[in-house]
Amino acid sequence: MTTYRLNRLFNPKSRRCFDVAIDHGFFNEFSFLSGIENIEKSVASVVGAAPDAVQLSVGQARHLQKIPGRFKPSLVLRIDVANVYGKQLPRKLYSRTIEDPIEQALRLDAACMCVNLFQIPGEPEVGEQCVENILRLKPACERYGMPLMIEPLVFQSNEKAGGYMVDGDEKKIIPLVRQAAELGADVIKADPTDNVNLYHKVVEAASGVPVLVRGGGKVSDREILQRTHDLLAQGVAGIVYGRNIIQHAKPAAITKALMAVVHDGLSVDAAFELIQQA
Repeated sequence: MTTYRLNRLFNPKSRRCFDVAIDHGFFNEFSFLSGIENIEKSVASVVGAAPDAVQLSVGQARHLQKIPGRFKPSLVLRIDVANVYGKQLPRKLYSRTIEDPIEQALRLDAACMCVNLFQIPGEPEVGEQCVENILRLKPACERYGMPLMIEPLVFQSNEKAGGYMVDGDEKKIIPLVRQAAELGADVIKADPTDNVNLYHKVVEAASGVPVLVRGGGKVSDREILQRTHDLLAQGVAGIVYGRNIIQHAKPAAITKALMAVVHDGLSVDAAFELIQQA
């Protein structure tokens, strides 16, 4: 039954997915709000560029779902909240899911739910909470046909990177991606590796589960276009970008350019020109 909702997530032509993450406000970090201070406006701008999906929290999903008509992006519902970001961590860390997540996702007509799987230096208890969350969610997801997107995140140390920069070591990413597959992920949203040419090993570790790649930190237009092109060549099933879209001076233009790369195989140069002309 999860296939029916997954069909709403992946483009019928390319069978790939471009998901724009706008759920950053869930995590109580001031810097995460840059570009989405007015989230209704941000959602409207992104929706106008027609990505396959938009990732939102339970309190903000209404900005997508109130848009009339059938031809709008699918909702990926973020169902967990954590306090693990920032250079100075709180005394007690947590990663908790919303109450009755399947019921809330169904009411909001979500095509998929997204939950974290953290690996944080020196904080194994938070990773344990994530595993417990997933083990509890998976049977209910199967019962009600709700796809589960698991997001394995390998953190750099908080003192060094504020807890949100990707650790691109494939030897850390690959086993965590495999754990996500073992736990029953229907889709995996994973970190990029420092060496993009090794990403086929991440795809292989996912054991047939579609892998969508996170954008990580904000980079130049040409860099994100080139990285996307190279990752697709490594066999990924799509991308989930947040700050590289929502903090862009032209969010609709960068979305359309990336969509053209993901779904139409447009070259990096041609996609970059689309942004310049917007």
